[in-house]
Amino acid sequence: MLRADHAATADTEDVSDISALTARLTAEVNQIACDKTKNIQQITGQMKMLALNALIESARAGEQGRGFAVVAQEVRDVGQRIETIARQLESELVKRTGDLMQSIAQMTGRALGERMVDLSLNAIELIDRNLYERTCDVRWWATDSAVVECATVPDATTAAHASQRLGVILGAYTVYLDIWLCSLDGIVLANGRADKFDVKGRSVADAPWFREAQALKSGDDYVAADVERQPMLGDAQVATYCASVRAGGQSHGRPLGILAIHFDWEAQARAIVQGIRVEDDLTRVLLVDANFRVIASSDGKGLLTERLPLAVDRRSSGYYQDASGALVAFHATPGYETYKGLGWYGVIVRAADTKVKAAA
Repeated sequence: MLRADHAATADTEDVSDISALTARLTAEVNQIACDKTKNIQQITGQMKMLALNALIESARAGEQGRGFAVVAQEVRDVGQRIETIARQLESELVKRTGDLMQSIAQMTGRALGERMVDLSLNAIELIDRNLYERTCDVRWWATDSAVVECATVPDATTAAHASQRLGVILGAYTVYLDIWLCSLDGIVLANGRADKFDVKGRSVADAPWFREAQALKSGDDYVAADVERQPMLGDAQVATYCASVRAGGQSHGRPLGILAIHFDWEAQARAIVQGIRVEDDLTRVLLVDANFRVIASSDGKGLLTERLPLAVDRRSSGYYQDASGALVAFHATPGYETYKGLGWYGVIVRAADTKVKAAA
């Protein structure tokens, strides 16, 4: 997928290079034409001056210069017509080449906008596929025998066994900060990194993700929470996924507890947005949530604090030029397999001083 991102960026660069070359050649043609018409105007000016001098001399010659005066007047008239044509030619050339250069700028803007939409889609697709795997993990691990046993009989022995088992899982799956096994009333019974995070016995009953998980209908269902800072994990940025632990590890067994896995969001999301290759420091690659809150940024700014004034206008994808002149492209989450997404967007913002003009 990252190769596709690089290819899309390369295509954008090719479009920009071709458009820049065409614009330069058009400007050169325009300059050549203007220079030549000015030369014509200078020559016709000289012709008019010679014709005027000839008329003056023919007037001095009297009757003998009358015939020459007729020729001089004709030369003067021809020069005037040539000058008029030269001015018209210059005016038309300037207008036509101006229109052509404007069309090139618009085509460049459209091409860049469409490519940036593709890059936005790449970013959100990458995270969707990543998070789909998280939903699979939590449902699978909720059926682990050590987890089910501890949720069934939550004593010191089963809790120690469950913590050990969750620690083994975390050793293999390094994208997680911790895994918590919670009772149905929200008390943490065991966690995989007990040596690092002292959360056992603490309550998460008021956490939105836990309350939502209490309503899950089966072991096939899951909760995907929005990104947040988790104080019990050192204020780290996490995306929490939950599944219900059920009797016998069966999908429709009696609910016994809630398993919550905390995805190390900041590190993983940063790898994705920085993996979308852009060529200048003024272009930001972003992920924003359904409320347009910045949840990942290639420049590391505004995380969980900035709200992007994204003008989607009920579109799932598109691009536009904002009031500052920046080119903004976006694509809504398409989801992946059973993960439908949370209304997030991939966004690319290219600052105005890159001199990219979007199509009107």
